[in-house]
Amino acid sequence: MIVWVNGAFGSGKSTLVDELRPRWSEALVYDPEMVGYVLREIVEVPTGDFQDLRLWRRQVADLAVGLVEEYRRSVLVPMTLVSPGYVGEIFDALKEAGITVHHFFLKVSREVLEKRIDGRSFTPDDPEQDERVRRWCKDRIEPCMAAAGTLPSDTVFLDGELSPQELADQVLNRVGVGPGR
Repeated sequence: MIVWVNGAFGSGKSTLVDELRPRWSEALVYDPEMVGYVLREIVEVPTGDFQDLRLWRRQVADLAVGLVEEYRRSVLVPMTLVSPGYVGEIFDALKEAGITVHHFFLKVSREVLEKRIDGRSFTPDDPEQDERVRRWCKDRIEPCMAAAGTLPSDTVFLDGELSPQELADQVLNRVGVGPGR
């Protein structure tokens, strides 16, 4: 099983997965951003967004399938993914491999997202780069919020302004994992 935690930048995806991790100890955590960082070292990303690379999408799906098949464990995936075509491409590949996908989307107000993004430090040693990353994240708030209506019909929308503990309870209940597993 794959539990994909989706939402805008600053919605709490990683925080939720960090809360789930000790409560679901056998689950693996897979962050597809790492695939993007590796690809950036190898090839040019003309748009600046590695999700636009077909190879990124293919590798994200292939690695997720490999983790489930090889280790026979559930996988938690904290990743913003809102382009309908890209969602379809990746989720279809997972489903074709026979993997159950539970897709959660954290809904958070623009004001809270901006506050959370402003409160983060991405590159502490480079304030200019830090500000560029913040701007990039904020520029994607609107498309992420607008995409909520285009996500697969089985997407479960969660109130991303709830506490991480409350959100983790909801996710674990929804996927049928009891406490402490």
